[in-house]
Amino acid sequence: MRKPFVAGNWKMNKTAAEARELVSQLLGPLMDIRGVEKVLCPPFTSLFAVASMLNDSGIGLGAQDMHWEEKGAFTGEISPGMVKELCNYVILGHSERRTYFGETDSMVNKKLQTALKHDLTPIVCVGETLDEYESGRTSEVVLRQINLGLADVAPASASRIVVAYEPVWAIGTGKASSGENANAVHGQVIRPALSRLFGEENAQAIRILYGGSVTAANASEFFQQPEIDGALVGGASLKAEEFAAIVRAAGR
Repeated sequence: MRKPFVAGNWKMNKTAAEARELVSQLLGPLMDIRGVEKVLCPPFTSLFAVASMLNDSGIGLGAQDMHWEEKGAFTGEISPGMVKELCNYVILGHSERRTYFGETDSMVNKKLQTALKHDLTPIVCVGETLDEYESGRTSEVVLRQINLGLADVAPASASRIVVAYEPVWAIGTGKASSGENANAVHGQVIRPALSRLFGEENAQAIRILYGGSVTAANASEFFQQPEIDGALVGGASLKAEEFAAIVRAAGR
């Protein structure tokens, strides 16, 4: 059995003070939910502010990105060692990083290798754009992102990876994929690709999340699907009651 996994990606939202306020609202409800791996991913500037609040809470802390180099002349970047001081998780290859900042599959792979080296749990995002979806290229695009982004990972380390399928056309648009469609991509495209890379047993241990306009209203539709192991939640993770309801649905 793969343990359900729900992560909240706050993106470029919440000052440190606002982050503390949101965490204070989330602590009680999330701590009461058992059987779900729960992670919050605030902006870099809020990680230190909330880290101590999550101690002994059973709620993990993740960064939204990181550089693949240990240190150096990379102005504005955050190293894996800096992330590891506060976090156990890191989001890699989010479509907004790919679209707005030119991040490639090769860059995602280098970040993934470094994250595993630093004992961070990487949440690796894959997904197709609207044009790619409408032209029937979902499988082609997602397979490329999996094969290149997860290349050269030792099979023994594969189970530490979390994959998040986030169709770009569904992120922040209010137009979520259907549970059935997302489950098909998970079960017919992503899981077989992971099996070819890492072997069937290792592939079966990897959690595959859905992301893209997940709400309390539609979460159960996704979590009832056999190949959907949780969610990477964007906008709804900024609302305490909404996010807690999503995590609760995963627990059921």
